[in-house]
Amino acid sequence: MASSYSTDLKLELMVTGEKAGLWGDITNTNLVILQQAIAGYAAVSIAGGAGNTDLTFTNAATSDGKNAVLELTGTITGNRTVTVPATVTNKVYVIKNNTTGAFTVTVLVSGQSGVTFSATDKGTKILYINGTDVVDSNIGKVSNDISPSLSGILDTNGNDIVIDDAGAIEDDSNNPYVRFQKTASAVNYIDVTNQATGSGPAIDAVGSDSNIDLNISPKGIGRVVLGAGKIQQTAEKVTNSATAATGTVNYDVITQAVLNYTSDASGNWTLNIRGDGSNTLNSIMDTGESLTVAHIVKQGGTAYYNSAVQVDGGSVTPEWQGGSAPTGGNTNSLDVYTYTVIKTADATFTVLASQTQFA
Repeated sequence: MASSYSTDLKLELMVTGEKAGLWGDITNTNLVILQQAIAGYAAVSIAGGAGNTDLTFTNAATSDGKNAVLELTGTITGNRTVTVPATVTNKVYVIKNNTTGAFTVTVLVSGQSGVTFSATDKGTKILYINGTDVVDSNIGKVSNDISPSLSGILDTNGNDIVIDDAGAIEDDSNNPYVRFQKTASAVNYIDVTNQATGSGPAIDAVGSDSNIDLNISPKGIGRVVLGAGKIQQTAEKVTNSATAATGTVNYDVITQAVLNYTSDASGNWTLNIRGDGSNTLNSIMDTGESLTVAHIVKQGGTAYYNSAVQVDGGSVTPEWQGGSAPTGGNTNSLDVYTYTVIKTADATFTVLASQTQFA
């Protein structure tokens, strides 16, 4: 009876009484083929345009397709396929796509769909044949694992972690903790620094610019809330307006802390303190909170004064510094009015007011 050959590695399978005097050489060849399958490496050129390269599985001989590790090489000018014969049903490969050229490379069993290296993927994959086709084990890069899970500490070993625009760090329910937004050609960023005993951790604006703001912005009419502590330096928003005080002046606390009118007042005025044109002061303040604003009014030869105060369009009677409301302004001066508004209950406010002359 003649020898047969194994399905996957094409080892020569001899029968009793056959190949007298040749068993030694044939066995040695079979062992070399097994060594190829376990630890063998071969560089296989697949250079060329769109087309196919067949891996060889020659009976009773070493062949490129029998190696454990294949490095695909050459310049490709079209999408290429690398085909394993359909007779091979079980095999494990480590395959590195080391080709040059921005085209795909697909490794498959003849007649099947296989596994594709994208046009930009010049990486390494661990593949296996499952009886029908070539399958990606997804063992290798973390990016190959659609749901990687760490079993220990992640050490970046001095390297950076790159997060795509709008990428996030999420909790175990996929809700974002922090989302990152990209600015093209960014040069400024933040440093987060831990500290030893006796010092607090730090968040610092750093970068190539000499002077860098640290911007913290709430959403909508929300506010930035700071716990107990100290503020070493702060700047308040001033709106300079070439407006003459008269009639009803709407003071929008959302957009400024100081409102500076630079034209001479032309009549007594009512000051209406509100959030802005779309939001009431009541809606943006909690009970037990206060805020302070200032209104600078330029006075000419005829002086006028703030004769009434409102909050969200409703009249309030301020508690004036000195015990009396002003009955006039100061000519050829800047009259500065300061209002501290305290919310004592829903839509209920106490206003502390003062008028000061600057000349």
